[in-house]
Amino acid sequence: MSRMIEPLALGRVIGEVVDTFTPSVKLNVTYNPNKTVSNGHELMPNLIITKPHVDIGGEDMRAAYTLIMTDPDVPGPSDPYLREHLHWIVTDIPGTTDTSFGREIVSYETPKPVIGIHRYVFLLFKQKTRKSVSPPASRDRFNTRSFCQEHGLGLPVAAVYFNAQRENAARRR
Repeated sequence: MSRMIEPLALGRVIGEVVDTFTPSVKLNVTYNPNKTVSNGHELMPNLIITKPHVDIGGEDMRAAYTLIMTDPDVPGPSDPYLREHLHWIVTDIPGTTDTSFGREIVSYETPKPVIGIHRYVFLLFKQKTRKSVSPPASRDRFNTRSFCQEHGLGLPVAAVYFNAQRENAARRR
């Protein structure tokens, strides 16, 4: 198994959110200029209030990508019966650029985990054509697989996730 895929499988992103895929494009997600998202690492809620800077790799600026951010652990990881909650979608991102060059079709919603440790997953898909992705009807009970099938996105070309949990008084000491 690829070293890039292994943490996604261990974190159950592969299986619960998407099927196995081969990463082919670089994806860098950074919050508050220097907190880079690494698979399985925890970020404190106060660091993820504003949308991150997301750099897309690739070799061709003419290629278009869609970025999806989702939480598969709603309302809590032990019983995620409301899986998934959509936090952000940006489409038509040119390769070799960042999300500011794309079209935000679902605005960034700050993660607010209430019960347990949540995974927040960034998935990057290569589009067949520009302007081929439309927003879903709802953020609630979003299904990445169904959405990608509906829009012809196929499997991801990159993914990364972080963990977050509610800040409580005991952790602030």
